[in-house]
Amino acid sequence: MYKAPLGIAAYTFRNEFPKGVEHTLDIIQEMGFTEYEGGTAGLTPEEFKKLCAERGISIPSTGTGFEQLEEDPQAVADRVKALGANYVMCAWIPHKGDFTKANADRAIKAFNEGGKVLKENGIIFKYHVHGYEFQPYGNGTLLDYIIENTDPEYVSLQMDVMWTHFGGGDPVALLKKYGDRWVSLHLKDFRKGAPKDMTGLTGPENDVPLGTGELDIPGILRESNKIGIKHMFIEDESDHELENLPKSIAYLKSLKY
Repeated sequence: MYKAPLGIAAYTFRNEFPKGVEHTLDIIQEMGFTEYEGGTAGLTPEEFKKLCAERGISIPSTGTGFEQLEEDPQAVADRVKALGANYVMCAWIPHKGDFTKANADRAIKAFNEGGKVLKENGIIFKYHVHGYEFQPYGNGTLLDYIIENTDPEYVSLQMDVMWTHFGGGDPVALLKKYGDRWVSLHLKDFRKGAPKDMTGLTGPENDVPLGTGELDIPGILRESNKIGIKHMFIEDESDHELENLPKSIAYLKSLKY
């Protein structure tokens, strides 16, 4: 059922990269990952890309901070091109307290304008849903408002399935609703019975191996395959990533239609 190349989000290895970039990439290779999404761990894009290529790891996607995108999207594009990536994602819209329509309006402007510059450079911009966007608005949520007011030509979407669930969204229903606006996933699971809210923040103890938590991973994969998502990145935010990742990989490989 898991049809994409095995991908990993860089944040998973935030505790390992400080011990050495090559050491960390060796672990990523040994676990069987062939796609990587994230930054360059302090190296130049060219240096990092070479180390990944030596290990059979491609870099289809990287990230950008919101302010970078807002202030200088061309600089973002130049960095993405140096890394050889096709996608760049933004994972956080600045806000204080509850996420508001004003925050959403700022994001819509930055995403449409920045996404246009990126497209002109051959790069697809995607917004990574983080769970705070589910504040009610109109007949839906502020996430609906953002999606409906961003240009599909310039703004695609990445679903972090755990954060979507954490904020009160239904991952499968949202995949169906917005179809090919979604171009990639972050796969993670959420501890059964743990409290949820719309902060987009929870403790590492609530990130559990895939298939052991609350999310309907088979349903998410079925719908993702229907709409043609080609990139899925496991992201483990626990403090036991080296122990949990093999369990998550084995679970994904066990799922059949």
